[in-house]
Amino acid sequence: MQDKFCPDTLVNAHIKALEIYETGKPIEETAREMGIDPESIIKLASNENPLGPSPKAVEAMKAAVGRAHLYPDGGGYYLRKGIADKCGLAIENIVLGNGSNEIIELLGHAFLHPGAEVVVAEHAFVVYKLMAQLFGASCVEVPDPGFRHDLPAMLRAITPRTRLVMVANPNNPTGTLVSAEEIDAFVRNLPPHVIAVFDEAYYEFVAQPADCLQYVKEGKAVVVMRTFSKSQGLAGLRVGYGMMPASIARWLHSSRQPFNVNAVAQAGALASLQDGEHQKKTALTVADGRRFLESAFQEMGLEFVPSNANFILVKVGSGRELFKKLLAKGVIVRAMDAYKLPAWVRVTVGTRPQNERLIAEMRATNCKL
Repeated sequence: MQDKFCPDTLVNAHIKALEIYETGKPIEETAREMGIDPESIIKLASNENPLGPSPKAVEAMKAAVGRAHLYPDGGGYYLRKGIADKCGLAIENIVLGNGSNEIIELLGHAFLHPGAEVVVAEHAFVVYKLMAQLFGASCVEVPDPGFRHDLPAMLRAITPRTRLVMVANPNNPTGTLVSAEEIDAFVRNLPPHVIAVFDEAYYEFVAQPADCLQYVKEGKAVVVMRTFSKSQGLAGLRVGYGMMPASIARWLHSSRQPFNVNAVAQAGALASLQDGEHQKKTALTVADGRRFLESAFQEMGLEFVPSNANFILVKVGSGRELFKKLLAKGVIVRAMDAYKLPAWVRVTVGTRPQNERLIAEMRATNCKL
């Protein structure tokens, strides 16, 4: 007779060590736990667009719902074509993902294995490390003085086992930026067995962003990732994309599920891509809100990292304690324990009323170093 089934004896060793990614706390969950009206809760934890999606995207999604009985275009032709045209690339350079996180996962499927290495900055997006672990690869964390990627040090960390180097620009959760000159020197000195991955999820919030697409056009071993979750306000749809030489893209297409981006998401993303007015309004709202919050933090005597994105990393003494206090007031922020920054929280830039409420609640907690 077979003994009682125990999956723990069968699971891969590197999966046992894998941590579960902590998402920003949902509004609905907060309402249930705190007994608060969900309409009174503001979520400033996940870097979402405070204005919501483009009205044109909403109309496109409504129309697409009527065709929900049909499978989506598995190749995402029109959305890939729209991205390619806007970015000056060919459709063969574009890979769609269920969020840009899936692009990271597809890179792992194609290029990582036990014994391989991924080089990241110490305080970079934690999903890079989790994805490396998912494929049994090692994650090499390089110190980032001043919370900025040290690209020369990351180059020095490359070994014959390195396959991917991840550079978030702007970086999450710090909001810091590396310059076009630093990036150029970095790319020109990459060894031929390494792919540089530039995560540009917050690209649209940068006043003068570096042009990393030039390397894709030159056919270099470079992948540039962007998303519709942030500036475009479509986080709930999960649409991201990678731009890369066709020689890399073919292997990601081989690794992905046939219908990884649904039809409603494709329709909404394409309409959003074409709504320049909404994108401009979002960028102006974020820039204004960033100035307001940074000025308020200065007045409160709080240390913060000047940001190039739609969030700010601010030091508050105990990030977890402030998170709990604000949560009880219906304001959701993000504690930074998972990033080895227990004294900090990350706050998303909201609308002016949301920003004012956040600051008022922070002052009420006597938030200080």
